[in-house]
Order: sequence, then structure tokens, then C-alpha cells
Amino acid sequence: MNPDQREQVVSNAKYLRNVRPLDPDEISEYVEGQPHPAVVRQVIREEAMDLGVVERDDGTFEPAPEEPISVAFHGVEEFPERHAATLEELLVEEYGVDWPEGESGERLRDRIRQIKDRYLRQVDVTYDDLTALGYAIYHLPDYYATTQYVLADLANEGLIERPLRVLDVGAGVGGPALGLLDLLPEDALVDYHAVEPSAAADILERMLDDYGPNVRTTIHRETAEAFEPGSADERGREDRTAFDLILFGNVLSELDDPEAVVRRYLDALAADGSLVALAPADRNTAIELREIERAVADRGPATVYAPTVRLWHGESPESESWSFDVKPDITVPEFQRRLDEAATDPDHEPGEFVNVDVQYAYAVLRRDGERAIEAQGSREFAAKMVDAEAHVTERVNLVAVKLSNDLSDGGNPLFLIGDGSQETDHFAVLTDESALNADLRRADYGDLLFFENALVLWNDDEAAYNVVVDGETVVDAA
Repeated sequence: MNPDQREQVVSNAKYLRNVRPLDPDEISEYVEGQPHPAVVRQVIREEAMDLGVVERDDGTFEPAPEEPISVAFHGVEEFPERHAATLEELLVEEYGVDWPEGESGERLRDRIRQIKDRYLRQVDVTYDDLTALGYAIYHLPDYYATTQYVLADLANEGLIERPLRVLDVGAGVGGPALGLLDLLPEDALVDYHAVEPSAAADILERMLDDYGPNVRTTIHRETAEAFEPGSADERGREDRTAFDLILFGNVLSELDDPEAVVRRYLDALAADGSLVALAPADRNTAIELREIERAVADRGPATVYAPTVRLWHGESPESESWSFDVKPDITVPEFQRRLDEAATDPDHEPGEFVNVDVQYAYAVLRRDGERAIEAQGSREFAAKMVDAEAHVTERVNLVAVKLSNDLSDGGNPLFLIGDGSQETDHFAVLTDESALNADLRRADYGDLLFFENALVLWNDDEAAYNVVVDGETVVDAA
């Protein structure tokens, strides 16, 4: 189709979109030379984001819903079978139907061990075909679940727009992509761009084949440092250079200068968009995520939307803040079970190649100043955590965000809390639970808590402050 015909298709589609469903057969009759309806349909698909239309099952198009996306989300119980089947197909193509057995199984298990070891030693991993498949077996399910938990909260706060333009930086084998796209309703119009230079992109490409015409996917095989976000629109239109959602899924710890990269990508974020950074829950990566968050939020240009909301104007935390959320385990995927049970080496421990824990650190950054918690601390009501030293052995009121699940190991329930001003970690210790303070245990990760008459103590062993919640303390969750 020549440019003039293409323009005629678009012009007719714009005129008819609010009159009746767009029928490629009908529009073909209005175009010079009457191109085949299949060609007209493809042009409309390619222009769908600008036209604001979604394709129906009968092959016609109608205006896409304009209200923000909301989702019915009740957690993740298992990795979807259709995605597991696609991964299994890749494994069979590469190694045969008995891929968990024999030499291929040993190679995959050895590579997963290497991935885990290099990760713990904070050594970069080079993603060849074998590494990418091993990574997919071990990490695709938990990264899928993690992404859904974080993005479901954003969607249900009305912060995922329609139509949706997404940039997935360091997309890997597709955990964040699949989690996002499965979360969205069928009538969501999505322009998804992945930045992934390694062999993982081949797996990602296959995984994305499952989605229909209303999800347009593009894979940019470049590094995060080299990619220019503005180049994602092949026609260079200025109104298409901003992204509504930018994902950094478990990739920041692999970058040489993650702060600089995040700052550069924030320039490509729409004024009302969200940048979501995910990291594993282990100490090093979770703390590094908070350091990056502070660098780009407290010194500009972003604001922390969640979870570590700054509750005191002008304050910035300096505490270690090893903060992460924990969700219920998912069901063991069949491909993990098969690989694990096929192991015969004497050093193997059952479950070594099973990874169903859903534990993650995350940060949601925005440019419009919006925050999940709009409350601000007031000295008339509460003390700042930065002033904790002056209140040791005293009872005070505090306002704080709950930043952990129960961290105790059989003792008194223990929770990391923060108000955005703390220089040292603060832990709320529940020594005497009552109806007046039970919200401390019941509140979710990221919830706002009000403490009344809590005792501040210094914990020399942990070099942290304990906020003791006993029978004299009231805790209310907002």
C-alpha cells in the first residue's frame, strides 16, 4: 500500500470510528485502487494507538474504552499453563522430549547453579541460549507473580491509562511482560516495547506470540544504556515518545550506573505515568534499590509514589531500609518439578531447582508528585524518626509506613517501619497485643500506621531503634 492509500485508510477510519464499527471491507471501497481488506485491516492495526480502536472477534474495530484500567485481582496461585506450555515447547525444540534427563538436564541444572552462585556473589551473568533457558525455568514464574501484585495495586488506584504505552527495560525472558499483559482486560489497547539485548529476547519473542492484535509488541535488541527511548516510535511523532508505564524488572543491579539510567528513562515517562522498579528481596539488591530511589526521588526529578512514602516534607531517609514484601507461594510449575526430580548427583537437595517464593522489593516513581499516601506528618501530633535519639526511653506518637511482614523468628512480632526521615532503621516490636494495637499485625505492607504512646528504645545489638508496642500503645491503620 502506498502512502496516499494509507492516509486514505486512516482518514476514513477517523471519520467512521464514532459512527459505526470499522469494517475493513467497507473502508477498502473508499480507498483509491480498493486494496484488499486484509491489507486495510493490517493498516488499522498498525495505527490503532493513534486511532484509539480495538479489534473485535469478527475482525471489525471499535473505539477503545477511555477510562483508566481496573482489574479483578485476587493474587497469583500458579504460573499459567499456556505460558508453561510455550516454555516446554522451547525446551523440547532445543533438547528433545526428555530434556530434564541425561546430559541436557545436567547442563540446565549446572547452569541454574551457576546463575544462582554468580548472583549471590554479585557477578554479572552472560545470557547465552543455555543461560536464558535456565533463567526462564527458575525465574519466569516468580517474576510473573511479582509484577502482577505491584501493577494490580496501580491499576486499582486508576493509574494505568488507556491506551497504554509500555517500555520494559531489561525485559529478560518475559516475566514482567507476561504478568502485565495477563493482568490487563481483553479490551486494553497496548503498545509494548521491550529492551533486551541478550539471548533472552528469543524466549521473550516466543512468549509474546500468545497475545492478540490489540497488543502490539516490539523488541529492541539493545542494552538499557544504549537504547534511546524516543526511537521507540518508528515514525518519530512527538506525541508518541512518552510512556505511560516504564518497567525495570530485576535489572538495575546489573547496570554499571543504574542511577544515571533511571534518570534518563524518567525523561521518557509521561507526565502522569509511573516508573516501576522491581528487585529480588535479598539484602544487597533490595538496599541498592532504595539507594537508587533516594537518588532520583529525593534529589529529583521524581517522587516516590510507593511504598516508602516520605511523610515529612523536605525529609529524606538515610537508614539501611532492607524493605521487601512477601506474598503466598505459587504452585510448583511442572517444568521445575521435572527438572528437580531428575537430578541424580549426590549433592542435590530436593527442591533445589524449585522457586515458588514471591518475595520482592519495589519502588514506584512518578513525576506528578502523586503519592499512594497523601498524609503529612505534623509536629503537633507526632515525632519525627530523625529525632529518635532525643526520645529514647520516652513514649511518643509516630506516623509511619509499614515496610515489612513479621521479621521475628518465634519471638515478639517485629516489623520494619519508616516515615521518610529516619537516619537509622526503626522496628515496631509488638510485646503485648490488644484490640487497640492489633492493626500493627493486620496492616498490609505499605500501609500507613498511626502510633500513640509507643516506647522508643535503642537496640545496641542491631544498631537500630525499637518502637515498643505494648498494652499502653494504640496503633491505627489508615
